[in-house]
Amino acid sequence: MTPKVLLVEDSETTNFINKLVLNSAGILDISEVLNGLDAYHYIHQNCPDVILLDIDMPVMDGWEFLKEKEMKALCLDAKVIMLTSSTHPRDKKMAKKYASVVAYLEKPLTLEKLKEVNMLMN
Repeated sequence: MTPKVLLVEDSETTNFINKLVLNSAGILDISEVLNGLDAYHYIHQNCPDVILLDIDMPVMDGWEFLKEKEMKALCLDAKVIMLTSSTHPRDKKMAKKYASVVAYLEKPLTLEKLKEVNMLMN
């Protein structure tokens, strides 16, 4: 069974590319939102298996989303994969502080990167 995925990314172009990569891996159940606040509202109604989360977004960034998600204990079984352009060690260290974060990937998403986390997505 393929996972239900939520893309949280403010770039519609990046979302389009990410969906192409996920589709080519056989992952078809994909929803997308353009910021952390929309993601927060989404997970009140739907709980995906995997959340691909960008850090730097308007309205509510990835860190604020994670903080709210964990404070409210929402979608506890959802695995969060940080998918960001940030290569800063501070961000990688911060990601490890969140129990739901299972991986930290740098953009762009590729099939190879999906394979790296594939066992985490099942």
